[in-house]
Amino acid sequence: MSNPARARITAIGTYVPEKVLTNADLEQMVDTNDEWIVTRTGIRERRISAPDEYTSDLCVAAARNLMQRYDKSLDDVDMILVATTTPDFSFPSTAALVQHRLNIPTTAGAMDLSAACAGFVYALHMAHSFILSGLHRKILVFGAETLTKITDYTDRSTCVLFGDGAGAVLVEADEERDRFLAYRLMSDGGKGQHIYLNATPDRRINELTLTDTGYIVQNGREVFKWAVRTLPEEIRQLLNDDSEGLTESKVDWFIPHSANLRMIEPVCEKLGFPLDRTLYSLVQNGNTSAASIPLALDRGVRDGRVKSGDRLLLYGFGAGLVQAGQLLEWTLEK
Repeated sequence: MSNPARARITAIGTYVPEKVLTNADLEQMVDTNDEWIVTRTGIRERRISAPDEYTSDLCVAAARNLMQRYDKSLDDVDMILVATTTPDFSFPSTAALVQHRLNIPTTAGAMDLSAACAGFVYALHMAHSFILSGLHRKILVFGAETLTKITDYTDRSTCVLFGDGAGAVLVEADEERDRFLAYRLMSDGGKGQHIYLNATPDRRINELTLTDTGYIVQNGREVFKWAVRTLPEEIRQLLNDDSEGLTESKVDWFIPHSANLRMIEPVCEKLGFPLDRTLYSLVQNGNTSAASIPLALDRGVRDGRVKSGDRLLLYGFGAGLVQAGQLLEWTLEK
């Protein structure tokens, strides 16, 4: 197979469950209130998957939305990547379930990718690499989560944060030029104990014994300090890596992981990047981990803010602790 060494995103679709959990609803469940939640996070509501609705269901719905909006066929997809921390099963992969549900040919590869809140950007990086290698030409990439199924609704510090959702994009070979402009990855497992879901009782990380609670455990204070301290420098490094020497002023839209608005604000301030050129999905959807970036991007596409030719800086960060940035040129209209 010839090597085009070029790729672009050719379609996007999203889906969120029907059930809405508002801050007022949470006031009836734990010791909290709307003012406390909004002041500390910026979140007003989040979507909750039904008891019988799982990550693969959200992926399938997002893919169908993509196909309907962009008149796309998936008959020639040759790889499926699902970035998620909440797969339907440990195995088989959620990607394999999606392949079957969408009638994608059995000749397509299918795998799940675990990089938490940076997962969607990691999956884009992998899709881009596959296409540049010449081994694949049309890859379906998902960022999808059902985090509410692993959220402790007696813990007000975490239950106000998380929601469910899915985003999907098609990454295809492009004969004209590469629309993936620059990337940067970073990992710091020395801080892995600050966000975890322990699948093994009393598993140790960095000399600390972490109890298996069955729910997300997060040290929000430490994650906040890490993000605000490290993200601006890593983002500057990413922009310096671009062959055109881009600066923050030449990025049309910054799309960070929608963890917490109070975390995004100081990062933008340190970068000198205006908040009104920053897209986030947390106000209506909460923290949806790997789904948060495609949800925010699609909101900008749908309302006409993101236009063909815009340069987007996607930046995921979270459990690991990991970071992943991708600078790309958008080529779609709504």
